[in-house]
Amino acid sequence: MSVIDAHDPNLVVGVIGAGTMGRGIAQVCASAGIATRLFDTDPAALAGAQEFVGKMLDRAVEKGRISGEAAEAAKANIRPAKKLEELADCGVVIEAVVEKIAIKEEIFAALDGILRKGAILATNTSSLSVTQIGAATKRPESVAGFHFFNPPPLMKLVEVIRGLKTSEACVEALLALAERIGKHPVACADTPGFVVNHAGRAYMPEGLRIVFEGIAAPAAIDRIMKEAAGFRLGPFELLDLVGLDVAHSVMQAIYEQYYHEPAYRPSPLSDTRLAAGLLGRKSKQGFYDYRDGAEAPSEAEAPPAPADVRVWVPPREAEARRKLQPILAAAGASLESGEAPSAEALVLVAPMGEDVSSCVAAQKLPAARTLGIDLLLALDTRRVLMASPATTAEARRAARGLFAADGAKVSLIEDSPGFVAQRILAMVVNVACHIAQQGIAAPQDIDTAVKLGLNYPLGPLEWGDQLGPQRVLTILENLQKAYGEPRYRPSPWLRRRAELGLSLLARPAEG
Repeated sequence: MSVIDAHDPNLVVGVIGAGTMGRGIAQVCASAGIATRLFDTDPAALAGAQEFVGKMLDRAVEKGRISGEAAEAAKANIRPAKKLEELADCGVVIEAVVEKIAIKEEIFAALDGILRKGAILATNTSSLSVTQIGAATKRPESVAGFHFFNPPPLMKLVEVIRGLKTSEACVEALLALAERIGKHPVACADTPGFVVNHAGRAYMPEGLRIVFEGIAAPAAIDRIMKEAAGFRLGPFELLDLVGLDVAHSVMQAIYEQYYHEPAYRPSPLSDTRLAAGLLGRKSKQGFYDYRDGAEAPSEAEAPPAPADVRVWVPPREAEARRKLQPILAAAGASLESGEAPSAEALVLVAPMGEDVSSCVAAQKLPAARTLGIDLLLALDTRRVLMASPATTAEARRAARGLFAADGAKVSLIEDSPGFVAQRILAMVVNVACHIAQQGIAAPQDIDTAVKLGLNYPLGPLEWGDQLGPQRVLTILENLQKAYGEPRYRPSPWLRRRAELGLSLLARPAEG
């Protein structure tokens, strides 16, 4: 089929909806030198959007991001439209109204009779079916998703979503348009959550589950994921920023759309906190209290390192012994070498996907003196210890003191299969592998979308390669065994690559 040329200097783009997303999309298009028609049924919203965009462009000039001439040209490129018929000369129309399928279907059916042949009808939906929206028209091959992220002028990613009847020419034209307006496009299939919202079904939800199980407090989890794993925001800081009402609605929608897939099950904790109005920054109270600032609760100071303490690590855990020996030596502790611990020794295990209680039972270790330490990530910034219900207060204090003796931060959590980072990262990788398995997007595009859309330090498949696919598989298998539920079942896509020793980002062979 013949579609518009995204590089045509005379291209006109229409934007429907003058809310936060619509006005941002209009600003992006106008700033790229494209004549833009902005439509809204509310004249006040239309006027307010033009005023807002003007202020944003003026602010960009003040900050030296663009010239005054460029700002004035962008303002001139935006023309308000009071009727849908005024969009008749548009080669692309981007709908950005409320997320209600009936309203979108009505708009697209109306556009079908207004736009010329070859024009593209795009929806900025973040959660609804592009295929269903396209079915409201007589030209579903010209309907696609064009999903911007908030705020559109700052976020570089745009998801280009292919409905079941969307033509390849339509997808290629939108990919080219995204590049013309300075965005990084990622093509993906029409599935619940597309790529970014689908991939996000691990970081915050698994953090919520860990809190719900009483394993660690929100602030402790945030510290671990920022300082040990390198995330910019912890899962609870992110929940407060996004708003629990928004985040929970996405969790619930994807869970429902995937017919109650256990891996995407929301936490009951969300419902309770929603009922209390603890939405995050927007309500001044969330997982943190913002009424007097946004400082996290202070962390308890570690006790001093005990003198002349002896530590035993199971001989079969050679890697753990190698990594822990210099830290223990610097703290003045001696590492025992016997096949069994002495009567006074502090015992340390390093499980992957298991809890301390299981290690104690399987290896017949002294429960009162045994703790776990997470060796999945580097130990130079934050170290995570885990105690079983039988671990004494004395042993807990001794372990914290030892591992904080050189100035490192130490977190002590309650017993959990997979600690904190192991659980969250393994689920982040596994969900991305599910996305790759379903063919929603190419592996490289999954990583690009997640890094740009969610601001993760690494793409999820890159995380899997860095941690080791076999190690991620082991964590998931042990989590599934411990909980006895399919939430943690490994993706077949991950399992096959782990068993074959392949990179998760490796391109498949072509025949």
